[in-house]
Amino acid sequence: MAQALEIARWDLECEFNNTDHRTELNGVEQLIVRRGQPFTINLHLRSGEYQPGGSALDLTVETGPQPSDQYGTRASFGLTDQIDTSRWSAAVTSPPGYMVSLSICSPPDAPIGRWRLTLGQGGLVEFVLLYNPWCTGDVVYMDSEEKLAEYVLAQDGIIYRGSWKYLIPTPWNFGQFEDGILEACLRILEMNPKCLRNPGKDASGRKNPIYVSRVLSAMVNCNDDKGVLLGRWTDDYDGGVSPLSWKGSVEILRNWDTNACQPVRFGQCWVFAAVACSVSRALGIPCRVVTNYNSAHDTNSNLVIERYVDENGQLVQKSRDMIWNYHCWVENWMTRPDLKPGYDGWQAMDPTPQEKSEGVYCCGPIPLKAIKEGELTYKYDAPFVFAEVNADVHTFMKRKDGSTEKIISSVQVGLKISTKSVGSDRREDITHLYKYPEGSDEEREAFTKANHQNKLLQQQTNAGLLIAIKVSAEMKKGCDFDVFAVVTNNTPNGKKCRLVFGSRAVSYNGILGENCGFKDLLNVELAPGEEKRVPLRMNYSKYAENLTEDNLIRLGALLLDYGTQEAYLAVRNVVLENPEIKVRILGEPKENRKLVAEITLQNPLPVPLQNCCFTVEGSNLTGGQIITEKLNSTVEPGQDAKVKIYFTPTHSGQRKLVVDFDSNKLCHVKGYRNVIIGK
Repeated sequence: MAQALEIARWDLECEFNNTDHRTELNGVEQLIVRRGQPFTINLHLRSGEYQPGGSALDLTVETGPQPSDQYGTRASFGLTDQIDTSRWSAAVTSPPGYMVSLSICSPPDAPIGRWRLTLGQGGLVEFVLLYNPWCTGDVVYMDSEEKLAEYVLAQDGIIYRGSWKYLIPTPWNFGQFEDGILEACLRILEMNPKCLRNPGKDASGRKNPIYVSRVLSAMVNCNDDKGVLLGRWTDDYDGGVSPLSWKGSVEILRNWDTNACQPVRFGQCWVFAAVACSVSRALGIPCRVVTNYNSAHDTNSNLVIERYVDENGQLVQKSRDMIWNYHCWVENWMTRPDLKPGYDGWQAMDPTPQEKSEGVYCCGPIPLKAIKEGELTYKYDAPFVFAEVNADVHTFMKRKDGSTEKIISSVQVGLKISTKSVGSDRREDITHLYKYPEGSDEEREAFTKANHQNKLLQQQTNAGLLIAIKVSAEMKKGCDFDVFAVVTNNTPNGKKCRLVFGSRAVSYNGILGENCGFKDLLNVELAPGEEKRVPLRMNYSKYAENLTEDNLIRLGALLLDYGTQEAYLAVRNVVLENPEIKVRILGEPKENRKLVAEITLQNPLPVPLQNCCFTVEGSNLTGGQIITEKLNSTVEPGQDAKVKIYFTPTHSGQRKLVVDFDSNKLCHVKGYRNVIIGK
C-alpha cells in the first residue's frame, strides 16, 4: 500500500509560475495561474522520501462558498504518472528524494477566480485561476502572439472620440496589472447580484466567458447593483469629477474597491468601455475598445430614429431616440458553443447603461457576425446593437401650427467604426465586421433577414436642390473661423428659397446646448446650375462660454423651396481642435532609473489661463500613482505652460505616459508620449 507523503512545508514558486503563465506583472507575492496549463509546487517532506509507486498524496481543489463536484467547483484527485490537461491532475516531475516537485493542472474549462488547494492532511494553498487565451482548449483561445500582446497584455491604448469627420485619438491607461487591480476585478465578480443570490451557481458560471462578460456589462455600471461607475451626461459633476478628467482605469477601480464598493462618480461611454476592457484583460479575456460614429440609440426597437426640427432647422427633443456623435463599447474574444457554427470570435459587449436586457442594464455579448448578417434572434441584445450601426433616420419639421412634415436629409449611422491597431497607434477601421458595404446585395439580404423594411423601401428623393455644409481647414479652439452652407440648383429652372443656417453647442451624446451663431436669409435666388456658398462666422467671443467639454458644435442648414414647399436639411458636427501637449523625455529610459519628462502646452486662447494643472500616469512608469503638478502663475495668450515630471520606470518595454492638462478656460486636454524602457 502506498505511503502518504508527510509535508513539512511547500514553495509555490510564484515567480517561476507567474512568469510562465504570463501573470508576473501582477506581482509575484501570490500564485496567479491560467487554466489548462500546468504549474509547479515544491514540497519539502517532514520524513521519508518520495518513491514512485510507493508514495501517495490526496489533493482537493475548491472555489466559491458552496463547492460541488457536480458543478465543477470542487475536485479531488491523486498522483498520476503524467499530467492530464483535460481535468484536474497532478504528477511528480522530480527524482526520488526529500523534495518533491509537483506539477498540477486545471482543465481548460475550470471556473476562474480564487481557489483553495488542500495538500494531503494539512497543507492549504490559495491561488487565483484566470482564463487562458494561450491554451487551445480554452474557449478564449487566440492563435496570434501579436494579438495576445495587444488584447491581453497591453496596459495602455487609444480610444477614439471626436466626430466621424475629425477623429480624436485619446490615450488610456488600462493598467490591468497594477497593484490591487486584479483583486478589485475579482471583487466585481463577487459583488454581482447573481453571486449574492446564488453563490454556488455563480462560481460554476465563471467557467463560461459568455456568462462573465454579461456580468461585467452589468457591474461596470451601478444602475442595478453595487457596480463601479455612475453615469452622468450633464455638465453638473458635483460630488464627483468630469468623465473627461480620467486618464485610466486604475484610479477608478481602486476608488471603488477601497470605498466599500460605492460607485465612482462619474463615467460616460468611453470610461465605461475602458474599465470593462481593463477588467476583461485582467481576467484573461482578449478585449478591445471600439468606437461607432453617428451611433443610433433606438429606444423602441423599430430600427428607426425619428428626429424633429423647428422651422429654423434647430433640433427639438421630441423622441427618446438619439444619434450619439460617437459611442464606445468593447469586444471580447471567445467561441460561442451556444450558437450554430460560424459565430465565434469578437463579441460586442456594452457596459454603458442605455436600455435594460432581461431586466438589467447590460448589453451583449453578441457576435459581430450576427449583427452583420441581420440575425436578430441570436443572444444577446442583437436588435439594439444592430440599430446602433444600421438604424434608418427620419427627419420631420414641426411647424408652429403643430403640423409636421417629412424633410429630405442624408444622415447615416454606423460610420468609421474604429479601434486601435495591433502593435501600433494607428487606427483600424472595422466597419466591415459590422455591416456590408452600403447598397450591396449582401447588405440588402441582411436587412431582409432583420426585417429592416425602412432601409429596403427607402427611395432617395431628390428634387434637384442640394445642400451641404463645408468647414474651414483649421478650426482651433480660441480662434474665429467660417463655416459654409453650400446650396446647389441642379434643376433647369430658377429657384427662390429661404436658408436658415444655425449653430449650437452639443454634447457627444446629442444633447443640444446654446446658440453659437445664426443666419436667416429669406431670399436666396439660384439660377439653373448655380452654386452658392453662404458663410457663417463662428466667433470665439460667442461660442466660448457655450461649449461643453466635448468641444463640439452642431451646424444645421435648412433650405426651404418656395416653389415646391419642400424642405432640405444638412447637419454636421464640428470638433474644435485643442492645442498639442508636447512631451520631451530627458535622459536614457531604463528600468529602475529616475527619468524626467518636460511637458509643454501653449495657450491658444485670447484670454489668460489660470489654475493650470498637469496630471500624468502610466503603467509601470509612475508606480501605479497619478503625478500632479500645478502652476502658480497665470499663462498669458501665446505663452507656454511648462512643468517637469519625475518618475521611475519599473519594467522594460514600450509604455505610454498619459498627460492631462486642465485650467479655468481650457479643460482636460489630452496628450501622451510612448516611452521605450530598456533593461
